[in-house]
Amino acid sequence: METTRQKKIGKLLQADLVDVLQGAIRRNGIRNLIISVSKVRVTTDLAIARVYLSIFPNDKREETLKGIVANKAIIKHELSQRTKHQLRKMPELHFYIDDSLDYIEAIDQALKGEENPIENPDLLIKRKKK
Repeated sequence: METTRQKKIGKLLQADLVDVLQGAIRRNGIRNLIISVSKVRVTTDLAIARVYLSIFPNDKREETLKGIVANKAIIKHELSQRTKHQLRKMPELHFYIDDSLDYIEAIDQALKGEENPIENPDLLIKRKKK
């Protein structure tokens, strides 16, 4: 369970990371790419921040993540400049792709498709009564 301090730092880093990443996209003239920071989880010792990114379009995910990881030091420096009055030490940044939206979309497609368990209950595994 996250402490209040972890949540505050996570929200602070999330807001600033969005600005940093979107600013980098604009500065480099990249079009048709959207990066959103869906969640930032900070460890209890505040040493590591796990950053979950949603990248659209989906076919540019891996390439964009590699670019972000390659420029992690620059991103960390810019973040530390923005948060120098709130944090003594900037956590190490670990970037991950957030695939929760894909999971939700797969469930939605399954419900819309032919194999809809609501319309065809035979698809569900029968539970044994005790």
